[in-house]
Amino acid sequence: MSVDNSIFIDFNRPFIAKNQLDYISQAVHSKHISGDGPFTKKCHQFLEQNFGVKKALLTTSCTHALEMSALLLNLGPEDEVIVPSFTFVSTVNAFVLRGVKPVFTDIRPDTLNIDEAKIDSLINNHTKAIYLVHYAGIGCEMDKILEIARKHHLSVVEDNAHGLFGKYKGKFLGTFGSMATQSFHETKNISCGEGGALLINDPAFIERAEVIREKGTNRSRFFRGQVDKYTWVDLGSSYLPSDILAAILFSQFEAAEEIQLIRKQIWLRYNEGLADWAKANSVQLPFIPQQCEQSFHMFYMLMPDLKTRQDLIAYLKNKNINAVFHYVPLHTSDMGKRFGYNDGDLPVTESVSDRLVRLPFYNDLGLKDQEIVIEAISEYHI
Repeated sequence: MSVDNSIFIDFNRPFIAKNQLDYISQAVHSKHISGDGPFTKKCHQFLEQNFGVKKALLTTSCTHALEMSALLLNLGPEDEVIVPSFTFVSTVNAFVLRGVKPVFTDIRPDTLNIDEAKIDSLINNHTKAIYLVHYAGIGCEMDKILEIARKHHLSVVEDNAHGLFGKYKGKFLGTFGSMATQSFHETKNISCGEGGALLINDPAFIERAEVIREKGTNRSRFFRGQVDKYTWVDLGSSYLPSDILAAILFSQFEAAEEIQLIRKQIWLRYNEGLADWAKANSVQLPFIPQQCEQSFHMFYMLMPDLKTRQDLIAYLKNKNINAVFHYVPLHTSDMGKRFGYNDGDLPVTESVSDRLVRLPFYNDLGLKDQEIVIEAISEYHI
């Protein structure tokens, strides 16, 4: 295949919804562009009604939603949290900031999610929670994980940054744990550039979550007329996004059905178009368990080894196609080693990290460009 230098296929491009600019204008002219304005309330309502969560609170990022979860669980020094090493650093920073020790566990070689069979052996008297990640929007084995959590009286928090609209056994991801966090970063299916949300499934956390999100004040109760003035009552920080960002987000929520359909079509084209090549070259494509409905967040391939992965990325770059790798295991990082971990401790995680390549995936990825990607890969000889 010859290279057309006029074409460059990005890894990601943000989606612009139909009403996005109009809603931004409405937010600006509403004279309420700080947090918890009209569009924020619409976003909260969308999340609560469509996913059946008890309370949704927009945040400035998924990182901040995770930090709120750690505050709500009263995590602190002497506590431990079980977490996969194959995740973005925000998942771990949320509780490390509170002096908590991360206890890293390996992932499954099929779904790349936390290996539920390894959790029980890591639990001790210091363990307070299990933080899990629904990698690529494919559900973890929630039945088993919740069973372990109940047995040991542990909290479960779902980092659902990849998983909005995904399901496990017919139930939406993000609705299993006491809390879940969402990301609306530019790279996600639904985006406002930078943003997130805390989804609260356990009503016991709702009132305090409002306080923490409002800099530790009871401001929300004041505006509901429940107190005659508001004051500092707890720990907290400034986690409210601007209503301008909420306006962008709401425009995307309105387009969610269209967005998800397009992404499903892109994912299916990759899966079908690369199946024969992958089989012939010992390349692993994403595995979707029967009990899971994925969110169509990404399409990845697991190459036979690190060199092949790096060579493929370079080969595609030479053809003006931007493919990327993903997480570097947290336990092998400088910080991970400060917590006593070493290379080789989590072999599946390390192997997957070395071999994974993510393909261009965004709503405006046209059929022609996707066919260029598939053709380029199909012509690559391992």
